[in-house]
Amino acid sequence: MNLTGLVAVSGKPGLYKLIGQNKSGFILESLDAQKSKLVVNMSTAKLASLEDITIYGEDEDLRLKDVFEAMKAFKGAVPEAKADGKDLRKFFFEVAPNHDETRVYASDIKKIVSWFHILKDLPIFSEEEQAVAEVQEVEVVEEEKPKATKAKEAKPKAEKAAKAPAKKATKKEA
Repeated sequence: MNLTGLVAVSGKPGLYKLIGQNKSGFILESLDAQKSKLVVNMSTAKLASLEDITIYGEDEDLRLKDVFEAMKAFKGAVPEAKADGKDLRKFFFEVAPNHDETRVYASDIKKIVSWFHILKDLPIFSEEEQAVAEVQEVEVVEEEKPKATKAKEAKPKAEKAAKAPAKKATKKEA
C-alpha cells in the first residue's frame, strides 16, 4: 500500500493528495470523484500525512498502513462509518486487536473507516510493489550522483581559492 503524498487536513472532511507547493501553502487535490483543488495555508492548517499516522496500541503504536492492510484482508464486510459505535469497536478489535481501547475513541475509528472507504476504490493497494522498487532504484542513483558532483565542484573551488589570494597579494605589492 502506497500512502505517499496522501494527507488529512484538520477541519476538512475527506482525504487529499499533495500535488504541489507555492509561497502561501500546499496545493491539494481531493480524492473524491470531484477532484477539486485546494490551497491550504501553512500557518493556519494542519496536515497529517497518512504514512506518519499511528494508532495507540497496548504495547506499541500501530501504523495506519498496517490497519488498512488488515481491513483489506478482512473476510467480512467493512462497516460504514455511520454505523453504531459498538459495531465499529467490535470490527476494529478484529482488524487491530492490540489497539488501546481507552485512548482510541469511537470518532477515531469512524474516521479510519471512512478513510478506508475512500481509499479502497483507488489503486493504492496495488501500488506498493511498484513504488518500493522505484524508490530503491532512485535512492541508488541519487547516492552515486552527489558524490561525483561534489568531487568535481570541490576542485574548481579549491583552485579559485588558491588563485584568489595570490591575485590580491600582487595588487597590494604594486
